[in-house]
Amino acid sequence: MQVQTPPAQPSSVLLDSLPDIDYLGDVFPRRARVQIDLLLLSIEALLLSIEALNLSTQQRSFNGSEAIFAVAQELGLQEVIKGRVTLWKLRSANPLRRHGSQRKDLSMTEAKALVVLISDMAKRLRVRICELLLANQQLADKGFSPDHHYLLGDYLTRFRAHFRSRMNPNRAAVAAYSDERLNELALTLLSQLLFCTGVAGTQRLWFSLFDGEVA
Repeated sequence: MQVQTPPAQPSSVLLDSLPDIDYLGDVFPRRARVQIDLLLLSIEALLLSIEALNLSTQQRSFNGSEAIFAVAQELGLQEVIKGRVTLWKLRSANPLRRHGSQRKDLSMTEAKALVVLISDMAKRLRVRICELLLANQQLADKGFSPDHHYLLGDYLTRFRAHFRSRMNPNRAAVAAYSDERLNELALTLLSQLLFCTGVAGTQRLWFSLFDGEVA
């Protein structure tokens, strides 16, 4: 499977394509901060699953958060995502994280950069995302669970492990997730990633984060 690289655009153009939501001020809503981090968590699980397949040297491989940061650099987002530590701090705006209390806010500009990054990564991974969603539908039609498909099962296993290791188990919202619910979450996130790979996908992802937030 090849991971396609969309043509790069200047970061200012990418960020300016997403309008400010004046009603919210400069602080991102809690639900949106959680959603952004979970989408990145899904991407990490996908990347690690791909890496585990031992792709040939002629294909470009990714490895979790390192790959996500590398793509941020390719997109010219260094002014916002200055380094790996900065990326970790931005993701720690998710209040469900173990260290979420170390950063409580996410500015509009920072959120835009992460949304641009998510959309770009989703486009690169579109083939695998489609493959896994199709496999899940075929299994469901036959009455089988997702773990009957090797690639899908591997993705789900990695997502659950990432979620368990990154999120604070003392949070009620985290403790409520059984393995089955985490599988459902992981599959929902795949659908959302596919949603932002189409025409105006980045903008659609951006506006979806505010559903119910703006009157």
